[in-house]
Amino acid sequence: MRIFLAGGTGFVGGHLRRELVSRGHSVRLLVHRRSGVTEPGCEQVEGDATVPASVAAAARGCDATVNLIGIIREFPGRGTTFERLHVEATRNLLSASREGGVRRFLQMSALGTGPEARTGYFETKYRAEEEVRASALDWTIFRPSVVFGPKDDFVNMLAGMIKALPAMPVIGDGNYQLQPIAADDVARCFAGALELPETIGATYALCGPDRLSYNELLDTIARTLGMKGVFKVRNPLALMRLVVPVLQRLPFFPLTSDQLEMLVKGNTCDGSWSATFGFAPQSFETGIRSYLKR
Repeated sequence: MRIFLAGGTGFVGGHLRRELVSRGHSVRLLVHRRSGVTEPGCEQVEGDATVPASVAAAARGCDATVNLIGIIREFPGRGTTFERLHVEATRNLLSASREGGVRRFLQMSALGTGPEARTGYFETKYRAEEEVRASALDWTIFRPSVVFGPKDDFVNMLAGMIKALPAMPVIGDGNYQLQPIAADDVARCFAGALELPETIGATYALCGPDRLSYNELLDTIARTLGMKGVFKVRNPLALMRLVVPVLQRLPFFPLTSDQLEMLVKGNTCDGSWSATFGFAPQSFETGIRSYLKR
């Protein structure tokens, strides 16, 4: 199959490109500007998913469209908003797929979104899902938990802080739970859906096998780095809800109000997706041990 891949230059996109090519598919990769670097099994096409005219013909001749476009933080001054990148981009890719005769459409969403979403990130992710469901295409939606891998932002950031700081700040009690999933496993699900007709019209929550509190997550990272543990400093949740909205205006501050609420809400699922896709997900500690440096 020839796959039109949007958002495929990022972290998960790199894993998915390799997975698709390894299964014999070819990838038409949407890029803002051609890099000049050739990648086996991939061709680059210039365009911007937020500009309908620039992607109108990009999907033509492909068998499926995969949309991985997403941001975790807005920078309105640069035009980087949840509305543009989540909702408008999805709408434009759906239109390009219909016009190009592409029936199959795979959408990257996020675990935790839904009709009751209250943060801007989750609310726009859910609205993008609704666009997909109303498209009349043969769609599949994936909602992954925190995704980890060699080039991830979250685990690598925490590992860097653990190595550099005498103590790790923890918001609230740190007992909220996360269920991280390996980027390779997410890629296998996306690629597998193209070969499984029963996934059409389905939404899958993706998570790994390990349900960890945030405290346990930090301890696991520290252990992987060869440390006995990590000293934690509690930051009251009520105080952080006052401070973060002010400090998030600074581009270098690593947390926004949306991210704060998503973190303390937790991010877990029942793991039932593995029965459909036929493989067991990689454990968190085994996965991060392959790339974190002691």
